[in-house]
Amino acid sequence: MVEIKSNIHISQADLAPLPSLGEATRAWAKIAALSFGGPAGQIAVMHKILVEEKRWIDDPRFLHALNFCMLLPGPEAMQLATYSGWMMHGVRGGIIAGSLFVLPGLLAIMALSVLYVLVGDSSWMSGLFFGLKAAVVAIIFGAVLRVASKALKSRLSYALAIGAFFALFLFALPFPIVILVAGVIGWLASRSAKAPTIETDATPIRHRETLMPAAAFALLWGGTIAALYLFTASNPVWVDIGGFFSKLAVVTFGGAYAVLAYVGQVAVSGKGWLAPGEMLDGLGMAESTPGPLIMVLQFVGFLAAYRNPGGLDPMLAGVLGGLLTTWVTFLPCFLWVFLGAPYIERLRGNAALSGALSAVTAAVVGVIANLALWFTLHFLFGEVREATVMGMKPHLPVFGSINWAATALSALAVYLLLWRKWDIFKLLGSCVALGLFCKLVGVA
Repeated sequence: MVEIKSNIHISQADLAPLPSLGEATRAWAKIAALSFGGPAGQIAVMHKILVEEKRWIDDPRFLHALNFCMLLPGPEAMQLATYSGWMMHGVRGGIIAGSLFVLPGLLAIMALSVLYVLVGDSSWMSGLFFGLKAAVVAIIFGAVLRVASKALKSRLSYALAIGAFFALFLFALPFPIVILVAGVIGWLASRSAKAPTIETDATPIRHRETLMPAAAFALLWGGTIAALYLFTASNPVWVDIGGFFSKLAVVTFGGAYAVLAYVGQVAVSGKGWLAPGEMLDGLGMAESTPGPLIMVLQFVGFLAAYRNPGGLDPMLAGVLGGLLTTWVTFLPCFLWVFLGAPYIERLRGNAALSGALSAVTAAVVGVIANLALWFTLHFLFGEVREATVMGMKPHLPVFGSINWAATALSALAVYLLLWRKWDIFKLLGSCVALGLFCKLVGVA
């Protein structure tokens, strides 16, 4: 849940004339360059520029669009940009806004991924990521508290959050099953409560305008997967990357942190594409660069292909793997927006659907809590083992392998973020400096 806080409220009567496509493109480029700080920060930047400064969209319409995008799988900030661009300039505007929103993060994460495999073993680079990991641990714990404060409002929501946590931590159930079960429970609970359906105008406004673009994005997405199956049989990593990240694009309710729990299950524990500590490195990259946090998946795809290049040069394979990951992750975002945009009122007014999505949001609290614990254990302890107890398979640390420098720096980061209320950039910069110092004196 994202709150828009502003002392300026723009009504329809205050709106300025819609800009030319060129002027809007320049504004979207500015928004993309400033899109740091996760979805809350990115949506706040959009609101400031589109609503408060340019006055191209009024408050009710902006919040209406935000509510719609939060119903969709995938990064809501990027989809909000796409939808806002569509509102102003149709399909072309939506494609430009969504693409520009992703571009800075794509370039930044790709450059950092290349740097990571070239000089990642150097003392200064390992010190930099040591500090980033401590900051990311604090940021994820902060995300748990932030999402919990918005999502947990009833006994059912608390039960779903706790159930999701234990389903993942104790039984390692697949993330999509946890989300699906929560959604079904929420749906049934809303139906049994006989919640009234909100009457809204369901006229398929501008349906024809978006039908063909939606079909084109669906064909591009499906065609990419089909081509991978047909032409890359000699190296199955390409099918694995395309298939796995396409599946993520369908189940990514709850944002990047929730998705990373599933990535940890499959890409780290299942496929062995990267180590748990490297997942933290990738998230540190995404936290400190513009664009959606989900861009961390590009780093995962880069390493997967780099380490399984087949007959290609590893660096070329890594770049192609990162680009393929981004392609199949964000193509569906355009599809969801263009499919749903004409029916936004109908979607918003469905009480049973709202109940299902509220239940999913509650379960996501447990998912993110499990992710926070999983990352923390793998950062603070040199050895974490899977235990088997009465059918349960929790990952437990070997306490003799604790890294005291990591523990101290993580505790400091949590204190600075949650109690002293430091902003993300100040926290990241301080932790990086302390991480470099720890490496310099040999305690990390």
